[in-house]
Amino acid sequence: MRPHALIFLGAPGAGKGTQAREVAKHYGIPQISTGDMLRDAVKRETALGLAAKARMESGSLVPDDVVDGIVAERINQPDCANGFILDGFPRTISQAQFVDRILAEKGEGRPLVLDIEVTEDLLLKRLTGRRTCSVCGEIYNIYFNSPKVEGLCDRDGGKLMQRADDNEVSIRQRLEGYHRQTSPLIEYYRGQGVLLSLNGDLEPEAIAKGLLDYLSKA
Repeated sequence: MRPHALIFLGAPGAGKGTQAREVAKHYGIPQISTGDMLRDAVKRETALGLAAKARMESGSLVPDDVVDGIVAERINQPDCANGFILDGFPRTISQAQFVDRILAEKGEGRPLVLDIEVTEDLLLKRLTGRRTCSVCGEIYNIYFNSPKVEGLCDRDGGKLMQRADDNEVSIRQRLEGYHRQTSPLIEYYRGQGVLLSLNGDLEPEAIAKGLLDYLSKA
């Protein structure tokens, strides 16, 4: 049975969002992030959305049962009928098992999980080098895609800003947290035989081409 759900895994800066958008556009299926689902449920004022809103406004973490319920609501919407991409979910084994149960109840196959692997040195350059235009939001990188004039956007001359947490200390902490949290998830999917590892050190276009070629045969 063909995969109905695609799950993208990857450390911060791995480019999973970029690749997920390419696949979503190619196949005409929605790319769904945890943040998207939470905001949509809150906007629609569903019971689970209101429960999540109360937690978010108090600064508390939204519990698994609420997030799981919101995921179930979202993937049962009509635009997911032909498949969907999960970006940022699941994050734990229990959440992965929940996705498995939902797909089984819908009579769908197991998910295909795409893990984008990038060397740490490259991740650091991607994140510490990232600069964003304060006017139009255009993103540059001082190592790979630098502006013509240092510190200024090519489009509108807006000042380029660096996110406060795009420093090496913060990034290393985020990467440690990601690997600690995600390693069991990777092993879980590898054990099911549904994990595909991608070389994220390549150029985004090369990754997208190889990925789409693979999916066309999956």
